[in-house]
Amino acid sequence: MLKAGSSNVSIFNSRSLLTALLGVGLSLSIACGKTTQALVVVNSESQEQAATQTSLSEMAEADVLYLGERHDSEADHQSQLELIKAMHQENPKLAIGLEMIQRPFQKPLDDYIAGKIDEAKLIELTEYEQRWGFPWELYAPIFRYAREHKLPILALNTPREVSKKIAREGLESLSEDELKYIPEIAEIDTSNEAYRAYVTGAFGGHGAHGNFNFDNFFAAQVTWDETMAEAIANFKEKEPETQVVVLAGQGHVIYGFGIPSRVKRRLPEVQQKLVILNPSEGVKKQAIATQDRLPIADILWYGPSKSAP
Repeated sequence: MLKAGSSNVSIFNSRSLLTALLGVGLSLSIACGKTTQALVVVNSESQEQAATQTSLSEMAEADVLYLGERHDSEADHQSQLELIKAMHQENPKLAIGLEMIQRPFQKPLDDYIAGKIDEAKLIELTEYEQRWGFPWELYAPIFRYAREHKLPILALNTPREVSKKIAREGLESLSEDELKYIPEIAEIDTSNEAYRAYVTGAFGGHGAHGNFNFDNFFAAQVTWDETMAEAIANFKEKEPETQVVVLAGQGHVIYGFGIPSRVKRRLPEVQQKLVILNPSEGVKKQAIATQDRLPIADILWYGPSKSAP
């Protein structure tokens, strides 16, 4: 089970990366391990700018930076682009890891960045509309920025047909061919009871109903996490100086349960930061309530079209 550590968590309204409305000090052991800072409330223009820049500096120091999103939120994707630009300004060696693209489709991503195919062909070859389905225009500016600046994009996720089969029939049902795009079965660790309880809570506290097998569903969720973590770790081993900015759903990064803890298991020395984008009032309250126990993230970030509740 994850334990609370000692890094700093802040809540900011970026206002184009210059304005912050509220800062809260929390901790997350897997992310960074810095000394706990006191609760900070940013309430003046000079303090806001200083606090925002401090937060950006901390993000820039991370080897892996997670930007937890709600997939259908335009504000979250605007914030992602904003933060990617800020990180790229600090470090030209930057890669973008995507939950939205599955691992068999890395070559179309490489060809798109290299200018060999256009955007329409990328959508076709990655089977984006069939496999992801959220409006392309939410993510398109991020892809276009990566292409313009020749930033690698990493296909992180488990193939859809594999995860669906796990959810229906369990890990043991996979064929040898289906296993090639995920980590070894022994590395798919479903033992974190706190994570299991969190996922169970998303189903209203019911582990199973009807023909639904929660154990298999949880195994599929963890396989996504482990597959994405393996892809990130493999890239970092080859490109240690390149910062990886990971775009993934909040459920895969919140509390560090999903991807971050599994990257940490593979690369114990890696420095990580976990950002939740434009969180709701409920998430903000939970972050504050758990600051001495198991914090939600390192940073709660409110983008230019949002304000801290």
